[in-house]
Amino acid sequence: MSAAVDLEIVPLTAARFPDLAALFEEGGDPRWCWCTYFRVRGRSWSNATATGNRAELERLARRKRADHVAPGLVAYRDGRAIGWVSLGPREDYERLTYSTVFAPVDEIPVWSIVCFVVSRRARGRGVAAVLLDAAIAYARDYGATVLEAYPVDASAGRVPAANAFRGALSMFERRGFQVVALRRFNESTPVRPIVRLDLARGPR
Repeated sequence: MSAAVDLEIVPLTAARFPDLAALFEEGGDPRWCWCTYFRVRGRSWSNATATGNRAELERLARRKRADHVAPGLVAYRDGRAIGWVSLGPREDYERLTYSTVFAPVDEIPVWSIVCFVVSRRARGRGVAAVLLDAAIAYARDYGATVLEAYPVDASAGRVPAANAFRGALSMFERRGFQVVALRRFNESTPVRPIVRLDLARGPR
């Protein structure tokens, strides 16, 4: 069965946080980061802990925002959380504001997609692509006009697992995103694309 048929994708809430926690506890970077890396400037392996990061994401899940925007979307299959996408207004992600590579392209207000997590048992079945479709719809429903992301370009070869969380450039391009900037930290680091989708014209 295709991922598009058998997935339920819903906003993260306090009640759903234990389900997301079970997904993150499967291992890898999510088990430490808890999708807080881009939300706090200067957060790193040396000055943060998994416990503290988890508490921060749980706080965001419980927070009552005036705009009712959740910190991300959770994908369920058969009652189990198997996927996650973090998105929201760009200003929610403090690290982006101060990043050399992902600094603002211009003054246009955008929403950002910064992270995907897919259960090891569900990879290779298009879960991230379905999450991206849901993120596009969610951003549009909450008034976003431009959606921005920071994917990795896999055209030059295999992408290290540590970088795959941002999603593949090809996946975004298939949804109508266009590259608006190419950045690199220095001459020895890879070029990083920044892509955008005009939600007034993009897929519905």
